[in-house]
This record gives sequence, structure tokens and C-alpha cells, in this order.
Amino acid sequence: MTNPEELARDDEGVLFKRLVEIMARLRSEDGCPWDREQTTQSLKPYLVEEAYEVLDSIEEGQPDKLAEELGDLLFQILFHAQICREEGRFGIRDILEKVTDKMIRRHPHVFGSARAADAQEVLVHWESVKNEEKGGELSRSILSGVPRQLPALLKAQRLQTKASRAGFDWAKPGEVIAVVARELRELRESMRCGDASGIKEEIGDLLFSVVNLARLLGVDPEEALQGANRKFVRRFQYIERLAREKGKPLEGMTLKEMDALWDEAKEVP
Repeated sequence: MTNPEELARDDEGVLFKRLVEIMARLRSEDGCPWDREQTTQSLKPYLVEEAYEVLDSIEEGQPDKLAEELGDLLFQILFHAQICREEGRFGIRDILEKVTDKMIRRHPHVFGSARAADAQEVLVHWESVKNEEKGGELSRSILSGVPRQLPALLKAQRLQTKASRAGFDWAKPGEVIAVVARELRELRESMRCGDASGIKEEIGDLLFSVVNLARLLGVDPEEALQGANRKFVRRFQYIERLAREKGKPLEGMTLKEMDALWDEAKEVP
């Protein structure tokens, strides 16, 4: 026969409450000195780090690792909630109530009478409800809601996507290729003139237009760049290994020698 305590531990609500209690204990006077010292400001780097570790575990395709990293990210959320509760601002109950109400409100095609035939219509409902929540169309920019602290590549993609939902977009990828070419010409002109501020601006414009091209081609620019990063690491580490096998440190090779090894690395899958 199953022990009642074991049944209780299998219940998600009981486990969640237990984790909340553990967080409160860690912040108590007889808890952990390090945990007691933290603030929402001091925890910001850890929140970002845990989110990226979740992304790493998704990429690695290891379910156990993903479960662990999602738990670490959840604990960061509880950490912030506990600090804010102690400061009298809000607590985990307020967070749960807000997100529950929001998800019901923003899915009228599920919890209401609205209809959505596809994912695009879902996004239209979502933006419409968000706009109503913020006070109406005249008092709010279409681009509102894109976090200021997002990494620039992701932020460019989100801004473009929001503008696209309002109909402000290129008709086809070929049009954006022309923009990319134009931005590259403008960058070359700034380089020719030795205009440092112009070079910086044109580099930004070039990157922004490449993100637009990726979006219209159905490619996530962050994933594409991460793939390029992984490929570079793999190839560079290959030439490092070849250099060691030749008994010559990479730093002691000429650029021509390194280029020859690089070309060899490109042939390796």
C-alpha cells in the first residue's frame, strides 16, 4: 500500500509549496548567509545565466539535464518572489494569480468565444488583448513590450516581428537582399572616409537588415549565429589539434600555415 506521505510528495502543488517554504527558510535568520544577502539587483546575473543554461540543455537534448536546469530557473523566480514578499511588494501568490489571469485573458479562442484558425490568428488575438490591457491603441506604441535588456540580436528580431504584425514589412526576401547589399555599400563608404561613428552606425544597420532577411526566410537568427559559433569552435579546435600533432604551437605558425589547416578543417563534417 502506498504511503500517504509518498502520495503527497507526488502532488505538484505540494512539491511547489515545499520549494516555496525551502526558499523562505533559506532567507530566514537561521538560514543561509549568502541567500540572506541577495537582492533582486544582485540576482540579475544568475537569472540570465540560468535561462541560458536552460537553452544549452534544450540544445543538448538531455531530458534529465533540462529538468534540472528548469528547476534552477524556477528557483530563481521563487528567490525574487521571496525577496519582494519580505519587502511588502508582492509574493508568489500574486505572481501565480497574475499569470493565470493573463493567460486566460490572452487566449479568448480557448477560454472565450473567439475563434482562431491558425497560429497567426492567435498572435492577432494576443496583441489585441495586450493593447487593451495597456490602455488602448492611441496611448501605446506597437513596439511596446519589447524588453530593453534583451540581447541586441533577439531584440531586433522582436521589433521587426511586431512591426510586421501591423503590416510594416517587406513583401519577399529578395527585397531585403537588396537592402543588405546597400547597407554593405554604405559601410564601405564610411570605411573609405574613415568615419568612425558612421562605421559603427552602418555596422548596426547591416546587422539589422541581416536579421530581417533571416526572419523573412523563416530562420531564427540567434540559432543561425549559434550554429556558426559552434562550427567555428569545432574547426578552430581541429586546427589546434593538428598543430599539436605537428609539434608546433598555433601561435608559432604563420597565417598561411593556419589558413591551410583551416581549409582542411572545413572538409571535416
